[in-house]
Amino acid sequence: MKQFQGRVAAITGAGSGIGRALAIDLAGRGAHLALSDIDEAGLAETVGRCEGAGVKVTSQRLDVADREAVFAWADRAVDEHGQVNLIFNNAGVALGGTVESQSIEDFEWLMGVNFWGVVHGTQAFLPKLKASGEGHVINISSVFGLVSIPSQSAYNAAKFGVRGFTDALRMELEIEGACVSSTTIHPGGIKTNIARNARIDDSVKVFGASSGDTAADFDKLAKTTPAKAAQQILAAVEQNRRRALIGPDAKLFDLASRLPAGVYQRALVFGAKRRR
Repeated sequence: MKQFQGRVAAITGAGSGIGRALAIDLAGRGAHLALSDIDEAGLAETVGRCEGAGVKVTSQRLDVADREAVFAWADRAVDEHGQVNLIFNNAGVALGGTVESQSIEDFEWLMGVNFWGVVHGTQAFLPKLKASGEGHVINISSVFGLVSIPSQSAYNAAKFGVRGFTDALRMELEIEGACVSSTTIHPGGIKTNIARNARIDDSVKVFGASSGDTAADFDKLAKTTPAKAAQQILAAVEQNRRRALIGPDAKLFDLASRLPAGVYQRALVFGAKRRR
């Protein structure tokens, strides 16, 4: 995928953050858009920001945890645009809580969006990307798919899962000699609303934090804008990279992931105890 002009890109979670930034950037490059999000108001705003670029933009309210709905959206996208060349499985939610205390309902909610949403989007669109003759699957993991963090067991599980799933997909496509490739994206701190919209269990207080602290801390650490993240993600697609680290902090997480597990884990435990 050396250029985006005239191609059709499907994006989940397009109502804000990285998804919105990807839509705006791609529209500016001449790509047509099939956008989805569970937030209808945010989705409508994204559509409005893209429509003046002279490209076709369609949208649909979508819960990516609903497999049938995702497959129906993929069919509709092809019906409306004639083909789809790129799928950005970007929709995501956040959850804070200890393994012992967080509810299974919250755990399943997060996995439904962050992991199963990626699986559903990949399986729904992959045959359509192949049919287009040129395609790319872009799955959003996280730096928390590189290093585990206390209070983030569910998020870690989903994002490590996305990483393993997409790595396997990339190899399968290469073995097949397919006209489609895939890339795993590991964003660091991006200035989005994901922390403010997170479900935070009271058990995070064991680490000396509250739900308000969590959002405030995220805001302090988030150094990369969604627009900058979108530029880096699209560059990774153009270069057909296997993985892309988004933001300077992502590179630090990648370095930490290469250390012996006991080294970085003891450092995190020490920091959490000091804060507590």
